Amino acid sequence: MPTAVDSPPEGAAPPAELGAPVTIPERGFVGDVGAVGLDLAQTARELYSVFVRTLYYCARGRREPGAVAYYMYEIGNRSLFFLTVVMGFIGMIMVYQAGTQTLRVLPDLTLLGATYLELLIRDLAASIGALMLATRVGAGIAAEIGSMVVTEQVDALRMCAADPIDYLLKPRFIASVVMTTVLLIWSAAVAYVTGMVTAYVMFDLNIQTFMDVSMVDATDLGTGLTKCIAYGAAIPIVSGHAGLATFGGSEGVGAATTRAVVNSSLAVIMLNLLISAASLMLFG
Repeated sequence: MPTAVDSPPEGAAPPAELGAPVTIPERGFVGDVGAVGLDLAQTARELYSVFVRTLYYCARGRREPGAVAYYMYEIGNRSLFFLTVVMGFIGMIMVYQAGTQTLRVLPDLTLLGATYLELLIRDLAASIGALMLATRVGAGIAAEIGSMVVTEQVDALRMCAADPIDYLLKPRFIASVVMTTVLLIWSAAVAYVTGMVTAYVMFDLNIQTFMDVSMVDATDLGTGLTKCIAYGAAIPIVSGHAGLATFGGSEGVGAATTRAVVNSSLAVIMLNLLISAASLMLFG
């Protein structure tokens, strides 16, 4: 006996037909901001996890002096010429611009060398040099690890009960901390020498007058060295995380490389702000 089909209540929308497309409402501006915030929080949590695991394997992981030496050569020796040229021109430009602007106010350049050396040691050499290294070292780390991910070499490591952080990221991390510090100290020396030559040629400033270290103190040296170590640790962590998160074949490797350079540069700028603020609050 046929049964009657219940009709929808009066005023209610008719039921959707089977297979009809479902319309998803747009998130809007607040939803987009919330999604970005959640994505940043997730990325920060993953970076913290990678950093902690890397430190753990540095203390308790496998000992690979050969791998560390190889990456020290790749990061240090292969970046030496690039960083020397860049910082040499940076030193000439900064001293020339600073001297030109100073002469517009007062005709005395006796403190040009002392002020330039303090800024160079405290901030400029480490920050500018680290940004340059992020473009080369960060891109190289992300490309190498990302290629291993898309070719399933990282999955093979996990199937052999080997942590990719221990095998892939830890040697690069140790090499980066050591060689980034050395390279940034070298870049400061190069920028200072080229700035001194520029001051002598363009403004006829005596070399002994330029080589004034009276404004540099232990706080400046400590702040600059802390930035060198922090940048050397941040670049491989951020770039290694971008490489391990690669997906989508060769296009994914390119995207991971771009993401590594951008995120490493942002990490350098954020660490610069944090370390400078902490130094100012602690030591004045």
